[in-house]
Amino acid sequence: MTREESLAAVKLIYAALEDKKAQDIKVIEIDEISSLCDYFVIASGSNENQIEAIVDAIEEKMERAGHRVSHIEGFRRAGWTLMDYKDIVVHVFDVESREFYDIERIWKDGHELTEEDLKS
Repeated sequence: MTREESLAAVKLIYAALEDKKAQDIKVIEIDEISSLCDYFVIASGSNENQIEAIVDAIEEKMERAGHRVSHIEGFRRAGWTLMDYKDIVVHVFDVESREFYDIERIWKDGHELTEEDLKS
């Protein structure tokens, strides 16, 4: 994906997260500090059903736009699901697992996108 295509895909993911009422959505641009991917998207769900609905909504919205997930790790009922779209990695946590792993702290040198960046 080009940089513009990656950002457009991140906006689709953000919209899916908002549609399913995900909590504490963070998008961190890490392409300047890591070759792993361009963006990390991190969000929380309040329970197993919501986490499963969030993951399903992201997958559906991305597939409709022509982006297939290359890999999914974790189980939808395990507290943390990772969705790998190559240039974008999505983490959907339950609240306890998110606090434990504290992904935002690890990638604090990245650039966090604002809600304005994601809705424009």
